[in-house]
Amino acid sequence: MNQTLLKTIGSVLNLISFFSSNLAAKIAIHFFSSPQKGRLKGLNAAFLKSAIRDVLEFEGIKIATYHWEGNNETILLAHGWESNTSRWEDLIHILRESGYNVVAIDAPAHGNSSGKLFNALLYSECIHLVAEKFQPHCVIGHSVGGMATVFFQHKYQISSIKKMILLGAPSNFLGVFKRYSNMMGYNESVINAMNQYVLKKYNHLPEYYSAAKFSEEIAAEGLIIHDKKDKIIPYRDALDFEKHYSNSKLITTKGYGHGLKNETIYNYILEFLNA
Repeated sequence: MNQTLLKTIGSVLNLISFFSSNLAAKIAIHFFSSPQKGRLKGLNAAFLKSAIRDVLEFEGIKIATYHWEGNNETILLAHGWESNTSRWEDLIHILRESGYNVVAIDAPAHGNSSGKLFNALLYSECIHLVAEKFQPHCVIGHSVGGMATVFFQHKYQISSIKKMILLGAPSNFLGVFKRYSNMMGYNESVINAMNQYVLKKYNHLPEYYSAAKFSEEIAAEGLIIHDKKDKIIPYRDALDFEKHYSNSKLITTKGYGHGLKNETIYNYILEFLNA
């Protein structure tokens, strides 16, 4: 959606908030949680046919998984917002050449998974479900997939996970919420009501969900890769992770954007995995 349309929607919800801030917040959260892209298309689907495909279920949501067998350690891949497993195609080819056993997940409301709504907490539970089945040695998460990876490992402490790679990951939910609110132009009434909505539904305010602070309790060795010119998730989030995630290393790039889909990035990943 273009900026004009987003601001228009924001203005409408601001108006609604004068009559019912709770209703405005409910609509705003629903809009925030509804991906507009990320479903699979024909060309994307062709590559995924080479995998062993399965479906797991979490609270009525069918979660699509893809498995490329290998004799090396198991790597679990978790994509980001409005994406799907096909975004990993180049990396999967590289991992398979090194013999890794590769597993990938489509998030709720993305790829071949069912559902209409998505958030990092829901995603973290789905990643946990897949991790329990495949017992990965390493989880690689891009963007919100990285945040969800930290959320689930902080909560469940899966013993098989010895390494985590966070690519362009947001370090805290409060920052994500603020960027969304600024993009939409929400007034304080809508913002405060959204915070209360999160508190009522999840028993914590948005600021509680800090992946960076959660990482303090994660023993797995971490690799953080973030581009200094990332226009989606600011570089300061990487510095936030570096501050709190003591058993991690930060690699700063410049020119690869938020996607971080580049041979140089893949070499960093392989070097970390093989160490």
